[in-house]
Amino acid sequence: QVQLVESGGGLVQPGGSLRLSCAVSRNIFSIYNMGWYRQAPGKQRELVAVITSSGNTNYADSVKGRFTISRDNAKNTVALQMNSLKPEDTAVYYCNARGVITGNNYWGQGTQVTVSS
Repeated sequence: QVQLVESGGGLVQPGGSLRLSCAVSRNIFSIYNMGWYRQAPGKQRELVAVITSSGNTNYADSVKGRFTISRDNAKNTVALQMNSLKPEDTAVYYCNARGVITGNNYWGQGTQVTVSS
């Protein structure tokens, strides 16, 4: 089993920055792809950023150049640095782990990010 615990959500003004963190119960990065998803009211859950087991990163077009996903192998954490935030970024953000071999998905509880003046 894999447990994911998120933190760092909150209220921020447009143009501001926020850093989300996902604590993973054990070192799984060699066999799991890690990602951040978000879901706004009335919208489908969408992939925001992913870092693969090999360390490659990909981003949704809407956040390219503004968001950065990273991992700390020693601390078993995955971070999402969000800069130049827009009201459209308002959503519940979820940490996700997908097993490369098994394909199983694990999810964090979600953390609310609100961008408003």
